[in-house]
Amino acid sequence: MKIDNSIGKAIATSSGEQKVIRNPGAKATSTAPTKAGDEVSLTSSSQLQAMGNSIGEGQPVDTAKVEAIKQALSEGRFKINPERIADRLLTSVQELLTSQKG
Repeated sequence: MKIDNSIGKAIATSSGEQKVIRNPGAKATSTAPTKAGDEVSLTSSSQLQAMGNSIGEGQPVDTAKVEAIKQALSEGRFKINPERIADRLLTSVQELLTSQKG
């Protein structure tokens, strides 16, 4: 799957959200049909902070594991596999969409 690298124009709205208008002249690499001027709404940082706080209450963070990964990254021992990350991300999205339908 290819990801579109086109850059849009961010416009702030009165509700604190930002809307991104996709560059209508940019070429999309997806096979899905697109309309010129597609819009994306971005949540304000305060809303994201509140969501992050509620998510953080559910699962503790293993700080030792986080530090070990940071150390491995800085030493070049941690290998990142972008294909595996993309596959797992797509699987997660598919599971989320399936759970929302039911």
